[in-house]
Amino acid sequence: RQFSFAYDQPKNSGYGVGAALFDKKLKELSKGTLSINQYPSAQLGTEAQTMQKVQTGDIDFVLLSTANASTAQPESGVFSIHFIFRDEDHAIKVLGDPAVIAAMKELYAAKIKGAHMLGLGSQGLRHMYGKKPVEKVADLKGIKMRVQATVTEDTTFPAYGAQIVHMPFGEVYTALQTGVVDMAENGINNYLINKHYEPAPVLSLTEHEANNAALFISDKAWQSLNDEQRKWVQAAADEVSKNEPAAAFKLEHEALAKLEKIGVKVVKNVDKSGFQQISKPIQDKLAKDLGPHAVKVLELVRNVK
Repeated sequence: RQFSFAYDQPKNSGYGVGAALFDKKLKELSKGTLSINQYPSAQLGTEAQTMQKVQTGDIDFVLLSTANASTAQPESGVFSIHFIFRDEDHAIKVLGDPAVIAAMKELYAAKIKGAHMLGLGSQGLRHMYGKKPVEKVADLKGIKMRVQATVTEDTTFPAYGAQIVHMPFGEVYTALQTGVVDMAENGINNYLINKHYEPAPVLSLTEHEANNAALFISDKAWQSLNDEQRKWVQAAADEVSKNEPAAAFKLEHEALAKLEKIGVKVVKNVDKSGFQQISKPIQDKLAKDLGPHAVKVLELVRNVK
């Protein structure tokens, strides 16, 4: 049996790594009886659309950002709260942490019908990019920033002084080119492989947010499996939670080296203190507004050493 597995980034992204890890483990455990067909680069729709399609059973598996999963479960936005991930190592540990994974499964199960979360993934940390550098929080004053459509972003970026603009990821390149937005923010590898450096040649390493992802299976596909097959599928997803984040960060480091080579201006010494000062009091309020599952997840994230 071959299952459909969709994601909105190219195959040479962290999502592609996750899909390959999942496929390899699933084939191995099922002795080749179960595998996936990958549909990268938003072939089956934007992240919000694939989230709907996995719920209706039109797609078997989807790997998408936890920010965009918040269209189906707003509490998912807890993973987009700024500066709750201390650094790369902390992010990798959190995503592989059994208690965090269990709490995120509960969070989604509370609201999402038709799909189940199986595991977590990453595309690194998020940074800001445009035609001008961001060296401190004051540099965002009046800037039109493309952000993901989450309550978290809609609250935090205006607090930094920016104006927010929502649009699907596939439209960001043209929006940067035409000036519909001044800046966008994403992981380094996403910035590289989608060539966002062409209209936005200055990358500022703000590390303001983690680029987290969640892997879902449609309930339709889940119900079609027997107990043994379900164990295989879950084990394949565990492989993603365990190994994809570190692989995604490796891609980030390689992407940064490539960008510097082609002459992208990289601002490495961003003064984060202003951002952190503004976002710190917002963290607990956002989690509380989102709901009890979000509060629990935030606490667990902070406690991962």
